[in-house]
Amino acid sequence: MTKLNSRRGGPGTLLQALVSPRYLLTAWPWRALAYTLTTLFVGGLLLLVALPVYTPWAVFVATLGEQDSTGPLAFWFTFGALMTFCFAPLIAIPLGALERRRLYLVMPDENGSGHRPPPAGLWGWTRTRYSEAATWREVAYATVLFPVFGLAFLVTATLTSATALLAISPLLLINEPAISISMGWITLTTPAEALPYTLLSPLLAALLLYACGLMSYGHGVIARALLVGPPKEELRAELDQVTESRARLVNAFEYERRRIERDLHDGAQQRLVALSMDLGMARVDLDEDSPADRRVAAAQAKADELIDEIRELVRGIHPRVLTDRGLHDALQELADHCPVPVTVETAIPHRLPVHVEGTAYFVVAEALTNVYKHADADSVTVRAHLAPADPRAEGASAILSVEVTDDGRGGADAVRGSGLTGLGDRVAVMGGTMGLTSPEGGPTRIRVELPCGPIPRNPMP
Repeated sequence: MTKLNSRRGGPGTLLQALVSPRYLLTAWPWRALAYTLTTLFVGGLLLLVALPVYTPWAVFVATLGEQDSTGPLAFWFTFGALMTFCFAPLIAIPLGALERRRLYLVMPDENGSGHRPPPAGLWGWTRTRYSEAATWREVAYATVLFPVFGLAFLVTATLTSATALLAISPLLLINEPAISISMGWITLTTPAEALPYTLLSPLLAALLLYACGLMSYGHGVIARALLVGPPKEELRAELDQVTESRARLVNAFEYERRRIERDLHDGAQQRLVALSMDLGMARVDLDEDSPADRRVAAAQAKADELIDEIRELVRGIHPRVLTDRGLHDALQELADHCPVPVTVETAIPHRLPVHVEGTAYFVVAEALTNVYKHADADSVTVRAHLAPADPRAEGASAILSVEVTDDGRGGADAVRGSGLTGLGDRVAVMGGTMGLTSPEGGPTRIRVELPCGPIPRNPMP
């Protein structure tokens, strides 16, 4: 209706209609009247339903003026707070859902809820709803609705009764000539005296419609502020910003990893190798098994150990084999270094984008580490294959599927495991998905699917 009025040149919102001289000729007065009348119904129903919640507070206020009331005040305050915390959300949540539907009468925009989808089960719903700011904003709205209900009832009842009384006053005086009607400043005793005032009833009816419009607009502003979540466009814009920043952070992180790996491999490692060679040359000039020869030999052994440690560190940062020879050989090297027997099965016909290979490698590395530390498995199977892009889907890319399965004791949980949570986050940034199945007693399977296109601008579904 709002769009229709806007196309015809009429007011598009209730506020625009109120400041327009054609307010009474639009549909807005009747929408506002309907909103006010339903507010009276909802407010009256809330008075009955919320009686157990606000009664302790009413008793608390009534007790404030009494002497020696510290004990009763503390009791009623504690009891009222307990009732509010336990039961107010249970009343306010359905009230908020109803009010968002009614809000379309005066603000026919997107009036979505600010609630998050709760986990499955009663406890998940309770924990989510009682910890949400949206729930307690609905509780605040339920509190505000009481004075709004009182104001709407006072104004509506007064103007409606005055309008009806003026409209039928001549008929009342004709049928009951013994009565009189007091208007405050004048008393009407005959139909002739009442007739001029009857002509004022349309003005009071118009005043009623304007009053309903003003009250409905103010009520709608309050309801929208407390009950309606941010619009989807705003959420999408924030999501785009967050995911773009995540992609930038991943790129920067990968660049720093490469730089550190290069500096360690080409700098510190080469110097340590040169040091070890110099120590070996120094031993040539020393007497064999002399104290100096033993000290130099010990220093050379420590240098060699440090070289091995740096090589392992470099391999953990970014393995050289992954850069030089691709994902298949890198996974095979991981299998060779794993204490648990690992079978690697791959079907990758060509090299993949760097960020895809890196993510797949570290998923497998983390999974094998978890198997070695926690699973007590006897064997592990790593499968990686490349599925071609769907030619019917525009902009689709090939999908790399990586699966790690072990025959361990199972019971892995991504919620409790920070390593698995980190893997899921890393895969999500790349626009991929990760699935985990790990029943008690095993087997445990981690499956990751990665699109082989660029890092997406908005990887979230």
